[in-house]
Amino acid sequence: MATAYLGLGANLGDREATLGGAVAELGGIGDVVAASALYETEPVGYVDQPAFLNACVALRTELSPEELLKFVKGMESRAGRAESFRNAPRPLDIDILLYVNDGGEPVVMESERLTIPHLRMHERGFVLVPLGEIAEDVRHPVLGQTVRELRDAVGVEGVRPLTG
Repeated sequence: MATAYLGLGANLGDREATLGGAVAELGGIGDVVAASALYETEPVGYVDQPAFLNACVALRTELSPEELLKFVKGMESRAGRAESFRNAPRPLDIDILLYVNDGGEPVVMESERLTIPHLRMHERGFVLVPLGEIAEDVRHPVLGQTVRELRDAVGVEGVRPLTG
């Protein structure tokens, strides 16, 4: 078993229901051992689109990183995501942020389809705020800083807790 830290986002359709359904579906391939609150954020890159809801989960799973990627890409497709331009609006986006083997060894890998740790996670408050809620002491295996340290360096501006 390994622990995968996943970032979830949605900005089309019923964002809250989509993310809730995604967390439930992830429970079918392992144990969701932690889930952050939902945070609303403005889009990054292409800004002419609706605001996002973002969250992070810690998933205990037997799937390898590649198998997990295949599964979450299927989830995105089933939610209605189609190939488009970078930073386009999407009903569901799931990123593998970190992956830690059962012995506590973080995975560092780069392939054509998958890079772990996620290349830009350390630059994104919308990732680091919810990730910090569930894994603030986890270290980025390349940068050597904790999620808390990375979050504090980036700041939390523009990352708002969803209020009912």
